[in-house]
Amino acid sequence: MSLIISSGNAFVVSLAIADLVVAIYPYPLVLTAIFHDGWIAGYIHCQISGFLMGLSVIGSIFNITGIAINRYCYICHSLKYDKLFSNKNTACYVILVWVLTILAIVPNWFVESLQYDLRVYSCTFAQSVSSLYTITVVVVHFILPISIVTYCYLRIWILVIQVRKRVKPDNRPKIKPHDFRNFLTMFVVFVLFAVCWAPLNFIGLAVAMNPRLGMAIPEWLFTASYFMAYFNSCLNAVVYGVLNHNFRKEYKRIVLAVFKLRC
Repeated sequence: MSLIISSGNAFVVSLAIADLVVAIYPYPLVLTAIFHDGWIAGYIHCQISGFLMGLSVIGSIFNITGIAINRYCYICHSLKYDKLFSNKNTACYVILVWVLTILAIVPNWFVESLQYDLRVYSCTFAQSVSSLYTITVVVVHFILPISIVTYCYLRIWILVIQVRKRVKPDNRPKIKPHDFRNFLTMFVVFVLFAVCWAPLNFIGLAVAMNPRLGMAIPEWLFTASYFMAYFNSCLNAVVYGVLNHNFRKEYKRIVLAVFKLRC
């Protein structure tokens, strides 16, 4: 049982790190830019901020993909799970996720696509730099991972429905309530990520395929889709607290500890 917990939670911890990356460095610089109505931190900080934002975004979607594959193997291929997700293998998978994330970000420096955007007070990926590169980014960094995750969760839902209707033979492994709650939590995390990031990605894809649309898209729509996307980093902790009893218990303990310190 400890093997299952450590394997599943490894990607959750990795996802939490991806969410924290933007809070440590880029977001404070964005707030500074908002207060000063412009970027004052200089070119180097702009590039680092844009790099870390990209690292957080791509790291999140790659970790969500890893979580989906992990849950798919655990529920749909339980007999092979212990071998596929041993402690050593899981560590290798998490390292691979971050290696792929870094490799996915590096081309931005060669294309010079990390630029300050006045509309959102951020140094971020400029969708208008290269149509071909923008299409590649959207497909590889969003559409492909989302397709893999969708497939994994569809297969899990099909199995859950079959088990509930007792279509499967009795000798098939049953889905425990605890496992189903964990699956449901990560499924909600995925849905929120897809909903929050879809508008910005589809705007980028549409502009890349037809540059004339860049002038037709209202500024408020781009700004709203941008901040909606980055707001996603704040939602995961809320989802864990609402759907997971262990997280709620720890949140309550932390809040009580902070309250006692202040008193």
